[in-house]
Amino acid sequence: MPPLRGFSDNNFGDRNDALLATNALIGSLESYFSPGNARVQLPVCSGAHFDETAAQLEGFARPIWAVAAVAKSSDLPDSKVSAYIHRLVEGIANGVNPDHPEYWGTIGDWDQRMVEAEPISFALLIAPKTFYEPLSEQGRSHLVQWLSGLNGKLMPPNNWRWFRIFSNLALSRVCGVPYDDVEEHIEADFVVLDQFELGDGWSGDGIWRKDGIPNQEFHGRQADYYSGSFAIQFSQLLYCIIADDSDPSRVSRYRQHAKDFASQFWRFFDEDGAAIPFGRSLTYRFAMGAFYAAFALAKCYDPSNRYTSAGFVKGMLLRHLRWWAEHSSNMFAADGTLTIGYLYPNMFMCEDYNSPQSPYWAMKIFVVLALEASDEFWTADEIPHPLSTAPDDSSSVGVELLPAPSQILCNHPRGQHHFMLSSGQFCVWPLKAAEAKYSKFAYSSAFAFSVPTGGLLTQLAPDSTLAISRDDGQTWATRWETIGLPLIKLLSIHGMEIKCLQSVWRPWKAGDIEITTTLVPPCDEWPDWHVRIHRIRCYKQGPLHSEHLRLVEGAFAIEAKQPRLMSQLDEDLTVSSQYGGTLETANSSMIIGSAGVSGLKDLTASGGIEGKILKSDSNTNLMEPRALIPTLQRDKLEVYLDKEVVVVTGVFAIANGKKGLSREELVRRWSQQPHLTESILNELK
Repeated sequence: MPPLRGFSDNNFGDRNDALLATNALIGSLESYFSPGNARVQLPVCSGAHFDETAAQLEGFARPIWAVAAVAKSSDLPDSKVSAYIHRLVEGIANGVNPDHPEYWGTIGDWDQRMVEAEPISFALLIAPKTFYEPLSEQGRSHLVQWLSGLNGKLMPPNNWRWFRIFSNLALSRVCGVPYDDVEEHIEADFVVLDQFELGDGWSGDGIWRKDGIPNQEFHGRQADYYSGSFAIQFSQLLYCIIADDSDPSRVSRYRQHAKDFASQFWRFFDEDGAAIPFGRSLTYRFAMGAFYAAFALAKCYDPSNRYTSAGFVKGMLLRHLRWWAEHSSNMFAADGTLTIGYLYPNMFMCEDYNSPQSPYWAMKIFVVLALEASDEFWTADEIPHPLSTAPDDSSSVGVELLPAPSQILCNHPRGQHHFMLSSGQFCVWPLKAAEAKYSKFAYSSAFAFSVPTGGLLTQLAPDSTLAISRDDGQTWATRWETIGLPLIKLLSIHGMEIKCLQSVWRPWKAGDIEITTTLVPPCDEWPDWHVRIHRIRCYKQGPLHSEHLRLVEGAFAIEAKQPRLMSQLDEDLTVSSQYGGTLETANSSMIIGSAGVSGLKDLTASGGIEGKILKSDSNTNLMEPRALIPTLQRDKLEVYLDKEVVVVTGVFAIANGKKGLSREELVRRWSQQPHLTESILNELK
């Protein structure tokens, strides 16, 4: 698939580069506008759970994030954006007109139109002269009627509440509706949103489940990019721009939340700008960095904090865009439009709410174009990623526990891998591949996670998780919901305190098996490894006094070019994109591929284990259409009532980066496996 000129070859160094990318992205859409310019339909036949009109509204509304930002600036260029604006203004007039054939339809309960109302409202709020004043009196009346349709409708208790707030702000600040008519709706939605706050600037995408509280079983625990760039933090920052004069108390609180969040969120990006794929809606791609665009737009800078200065924010945003440009060769269709997928078209990883037009939520990152070329953001020098200048012995910079999302972000200076350990997050509503998107043990910016395509083991693609079968492999279960809140455990290694995450989960709600999993991050003793400790037991008296289980534990999925089986690490072995190899032993397996090295070892010395390379189904992995997974497989594990079985696994990973890696160095690192004594294991009970 061809790259997109203007985006894929973009250096993303200044405002002109961002404008060039916007021109390229919207230019590919122009031929797909409807005659009345109110809808955009890409030439792809796939469906979402909502109606086709709403799907085509997505194609119309989502690019507005970037186009409205350009319209706000005083230096509107003679570019594709100018012509695009005229289409949008005509499209708004026709789309809200009940008598026009391209009418978007009345907004109902749980309606996708609610989502698309937000970018339209954003355009009205920041560029009313461009998007509101050209409308006729009748057009303005229709717009008020359509936006008012959000009020009084059922809406999920998650980030969607921001969509209604912005619609009501547009009604009251631009469209002439008295604020008294919308205030009650706005404040009611703020009451819901306030319940999402987790501390340290974080919010969940919905109410965070706390077991033992009535009705909490209907809530999950989700703190992903919706909590930052896709919706909540992003919308809070836009609110700071719009309501700075009218709601100073809330705006002050949101600004502090943004600064607190910025002090942690940078850890989700590596030194080259790659974000860790985690959670849902990853087809929104470079919207993962949109928090930094909104942060700059709201001018939340604090030069006394290295993570909130203009230069730091600029570096985080532009590095992220450069990473996507460098990895966009297979991201676009032949006509230059965005596809559903991550690094390549992939329907397995998408959600039921992804229409062909959905990926254009990615345009959120270009709201930064609302800043003039002379703005502090564009004139500041980029500040490098903190880990690119960190000393090799600064392990505290590279490994950090984030209590709010229950994750440990890992990029140990002595290692060569950027990833997270995650414990306790899960999604309970019917989301495709929810276990893969939220409940795996680890997520990496170098080795993306995989999603299942079916029930067989190869289709399950169990990277970074523990797959369990009680029927000899006919069906499999992995971690999904956890029981109770995750715990923070402290481990002492050679006088150094290591913070670990522990969760309790059951592979089957109707079964008797309960597993306590402790995740131990990299440290100075094993910088290339993390450790998983699984304590498996029968937790209640069931019809049987024991369970016979089959276990398959996976490391990071990786693409391997020209893989060949090795009995040992060959003397001529080097880690490069031109070499591939696999290693299988009685207690380990490892893959050397174009992205680096992935492997794992059994650390319990319990026997009955076999290291195997699993060839997962094609297109299960988000980054690599063909991926392999190093696994450890136990075909017969018997768990008796009141007798605990402990499984300890060391997971090894090195990403190809700026540092070269010789065979000798790889052998040394592979041999430097974690050693956990019985006393250490007892500490983690």
